[in-house]
Amino acid sequence: MGSLRFEKWQALGNDYLILERDELPFELTPARIRRLCAGHFGVFADGVLLLSPPTDPANVADLRIFNPDGSEAELSGNGAREAILYLRRRGWTEEDSFSIHTVAGELRPRITGPDTCTVDMGSAKLSSRDFPGGGADGRGVVVAGGRSWSFRHVSIGNPQCAIHVDSEAELAEIDLNAVGPSIEGDGQFPNRTNVSWYTELEPSSPAGPARIRARIFERGVGETLSSGTGATGAAVAHVEEHGRDAAGVRVTVLLDGGELEVEVGEDLHVNLTGWARPVFEGRLSDDFQKELDETE
Repeated sequence: MGSLRFEKWQALGNDYLILERDELPFELTPARIRRLCAGHFGVFADGVLLLSPPTDPANVADLRIFNPDGSEAELSGNGAREAILYLRRRGWTEEDSFSIHTVAGELRPRITGPDTCTVDMGSAKLSSRDFPGGGADGRGVVVAGGRSWSFRHVSIGNPQCAIHVDSEAELAEIDLNAVGPSIEGDGQFPNRTNVSWYTELEPSSPAGPARIRARIFERGVGETLSSGTGATGAAVAHVEEHGRDAAGVRVTVLLDGGELEVEVGEDLHVNLTGWARPVFEGRLSDDFQKELDETE
């Protein structure tokens, strides 16, 4: 049995293990994903990125994204950038602009530097099957932690629940791990939801982009240092709060792990820009790989 090679990457502290499907000696089941991502007993990560040769030759690769609880995510903005830059470094493509396929559809990145890229995330939607009871504006109310939270649903390949709060102080006081799980699993969201709380730091102006501060509770993960799609959901909600005349602007989102830039077009078309970097390359020990092989 050959040792399984992997790379660990991170983007703003959001870390993933990257595996190539054709090198896997076994199926990547939910139980095996949980073992791989486990702290202390595994490699430890926020999830797994699985890359495969493309089903459609127009794409460079097919990408599947898994949460550390073993569930599959439709999309991750940070994970996508890690996979994109990995593909370039590992020689899957020599182009700066190309496409990859995800469960959420095709992504079209543009590599802008050694560790940066801009990803065309497609058009965000305020109504979707992930919030079937919502109206066209995506507005709703959810109860958690003994209070009601007004939110806006945003679908950007995966479901986002963006909640505006009035100040940085209020944002800092929220216990995400106390209120996040009940919002994630609320009955209004049949596929569960990611949750972001945000507040405005600076409005958009001719001198620069709007700036918001956000904290993220990811579906199947918990509180994280950052999330590309979570930042996107918060940015779109911020633009909507200021009216469609504010669309077509850039929003800098300050997260615990750093900053991302979200460009929101008039039709809610989104481009997400940020960095991603490799942490290390490794191989699983024969003993641990045998444990994984025996895990169903």
